[in-house]
Amino acid sequence: MSARAALALALGAALAFAAASCGSARRGEPIAGPLVLRSESEVRGQKVFYTFCNKCHPGGDGGLGPALNNKPLPTFLKKYQVRHGLGAMPSFSEDVISDQELDDLMHFLSALRERGD
Repeated sequence: MSARAALALALGAALAFAAASCGSARRGEPIAGPLVLRSESEVRGQKVFYTFCNKCHPGGDGGLGPALNNKPLPTFLKKYQVRHGLGAMPSFSEDVISDQELDDLMHFLSALRERGD
């Protein structure tokens, strides 16, 4: 094998490895199966999520915004981020998402994280 052919082969392998390494987070149905909501709060939170959050965080996965399913922030910081925004994320005042709706949203996000959707 010539040096040129070996270099082309090595470059092709490196590009294939790089392409495989750049995959995004898993999307679609969770490995554990569909999410089953266990409380009225989670059901109400799901409605808030699909009204305000799903456009940028589809199904809790990364999209225009980052994935929420594996966000390691405590609840009070997530609430702060919803109220005050961060970077490209808009803020949502109490006039838009009430305190009760925000609590319900946090319950739904916890269900996403704990149950793998």
